[in-house]
Amino acid sequence: MAGDGAATEAAFLLGRLVVVPDRSGALWLPEERTLVVADLHLEKGSSYARRGVFLPPYDSAATLASLAAAVTRHAPARIIALGDSFHDRDAGERFGGAERATLAALQAGRDWIWVTGNHDPQIGGGLGGEVVASLSLAGVTLRHEPDAAEAGFEIAGHLHPAAKLRLRGRALRRRCFALSARRCVLPAMGAYAGGLNLRDEAFRPLLGTGFSAHLLGDARLFRIDPRLLLPD
Repeated sequence: MAGDGAATEAAFLLGRLVVVPDRSGALWLPEERTLVVADLHLEKGSSYARRGVFLPPYDSAATLASLAAAVTRHAPARIIALGDSFHDRDAGERFGGAERATLAALQAGRDWIWVTGNHDPQIGGGLGGEVVASLSLAGVTLRHEPDAAEAGFEIAGHLHPAAKLRLRGRALRRRCFALSARRCVLPAMGAYAGGLNLRDEAFRPLLGTGFSAHLLGDARLFRIDPRLLLPD
């Protein structure tokens, strides 16, 4: 692995599965030709608007553009979306025509799997792909919410990991991958998705002390020693 502060798009072994964190927040599985993303939270902006909180209505387009860039880099044969792909049960009905066309283009010529999440326990028809609660690849379980009782290897989302540190005298907070010997928790890809600090107690039973944080930079990833991470 690269040292602290050095750019890295290195490959890691999770059980028998080779995983490569991508600067978009997606996880590339080269031997499976699979791209894994988590927490797209499509139509979060329109969900807030229904409750009188008006945000610029471009989050779905921005999120899909980020995903499309990762697809261009890796040309996957399969894409797995690890739950909370849609911000609420009705989000698919509010999905605009341009966004539907972008999604269809991303799905064309490859397998697409929706893993259900707590925000989208059901995913309506007309959005393409296959819907599952979880799945296994090369002995690694892929699910939405990480399970501390998992005795094997796991890839999950749900917690939106983010890391805070002090760099050159100023505080920096970024979305990140959390990677331990048995588990990888992906950052949220959704443009309006927040982040939970890796120092939060929710991560302790999942990661222990022997983990690494891989921060999303503007053009690359940075591996940070967890001893440098700060609470919010």
